Amino acid sequence: MRALFLISSLCITTFFSQAQTIKSKDLAAVKKTSIDRLEKQYDVYKQSALRIWEYAEVGYKEHKSAAELVSVLSKNGFSIEEGVAGIPTAFVATYGSGSPVIGILAEYDALPGLSQRAIAEKSPDPSRKAGHACSHHLFGVASVAAAIELKETMQKTGLKGTLKLFGTPAEEGGSGKVYMVREGLFNGVDVVMHWHPGSQNSANPASSLANVSAKFRFHGVSAHAAGAPEKGRSSLDAVEAMNYMVNMMREHIPSDTRIHYVITRGGEAPNVVPDYAEVYYYARHPKREVLAEIFNRIKKTAEAAALGTETRMEMEIIGGVFDLLPNEVLAKLMHQNLSVVGGVSYTADEVTWAKEIQQTLIGPSQPAISTAAQIEPYKVDASGSGGSTDVGDVSYVVPTVGLRTATWVPGTPAHSWQAVACGGTDIGVKGMMVAAKTLALTGIDLLNDPTQIQKAKEEYQKRIGPNFKYTALLGDRKPALNYRD
Repeated sequence: MRALFLISSLCITTFFSQAQTIKSKDLAAVKKTSIDRLEKQYDVYKQSALRIWEYAEVGYKEHKSAAELVSVLSKNGFSIEEGVAGIPTAFVATYGSGSPVIGILAEYDALPGLSQRAIAEKSPDPSRKAGHACSHHLFGVASVAAAIELKETMQKTGLKGTLKLFGTPAEEGGSGKVYMVREGLFNGVDVVMHWHPGSQNSANPASSLANVSAKFRFHGVSAHAAGAPEKGRSSLDAVEAMNYMVNMMREHIPSDTRIHYVITRGGEAPNVVPDYAEVYYYARHPKREVLAEIFNRIKKTAEAAALGTETRMEMEIIGGVFDLLPNEVLAKLMHQNLSVVGGVSYTADEVTWAKEIQQTLIGPSQPAISTAAQIEPYKVDASGSGGSTDVGDVSYVVPTVGLRTATWVPGTPAHSWQAVACGGTDIGVKGMMVAAKTLALTGIDLLNDPTQIQKAKEEYQKRIGPNFKYTALLGDRKPALNYRD
């Protein structure tokens, strides 16, 4: 951790009790106090995160998880509006008044089929069908911790402004934030901060892939598969025909496209011609206009499959998210604060456990365990990541900045049982607290120096252009509250 002025919390409280801005010579001391205060709450936030890890609730079903975060915020003086944007598990928590308005995003949904105990070998927990394989339990709690700490700093220093913590469900394919953007919940917000669990520490400006997801449902005619096959029309044949055509199409689309699917329904018994089958598709590309063309071709394969198998096809758009719009002004500020906070240090026992995790990973070599303690150098990543996020939609209506911290053993991929295991240990919690501290320090800078917000807005306007108008990729559909059923 960088050297900071050592002034006691009591002295800071007294000195700044009437101030509305913090003098530059005293800012480091305020930040040091903020870090110390968060560290004292380590066990409190750890227990909150582990409760959500145990709940492991999938998208739009996060009732206990949302209630956990709402309870913590309510006890700390935030006013809560629940059930926003037509989503029972979405909420907005507010503290303060006036400008600037700082938004913080919180996620808390788990992934189906990734139940896992917090041990270094694959061991599903039979009490859970899902798992926090993207560690959104840590995401939600760190964001809440940062919001509460910012409130404490505002009270003790006289900094003015409004904090808004957005409880955003169903990031994993449900596009929860899109409905909140569409509802206008981010109107009037000046800057939004977020973070994400990972296997390294970085705050570099980067993009992500735009994404459209849909379920294609085929209706056929059932019959005895051996006694009267000519009487049947197989919906599963339609799914397989569609998948075959899409897989041939991969050769003739841009190489940076990503298409994935799972067959969610394929029939009930081999000796019955299936009269209903469903396949769930994701399509991704860095550019939304290219994605639209690719998805239109995917729809044509579904229509052709139905025609060729004499079945009937229905399509339901499940989700759709923008690419992530980077903001270098905000990213540089967040990187500076991440560098002050520092990375994650392992105990000797954690190093041993981490090496056991790495032995289960695919690949000839893995990063050094010590990289969890390092901060990635600042750089602009023009290529973007291979993933998608509904934070992208937020970034197109408000200047947005994020970071990643080492909540997983270096080399661990997201959406894996290893990520679930790490998230249930102090390795995950330590990374969570790095994120909470970095968000809090960045929030202090933004409240204290609104010129940073103005510069960020100018960059944002330049990136979106003068004629941009936000329109959700998923259209005007209502939230897909049962998409995980």
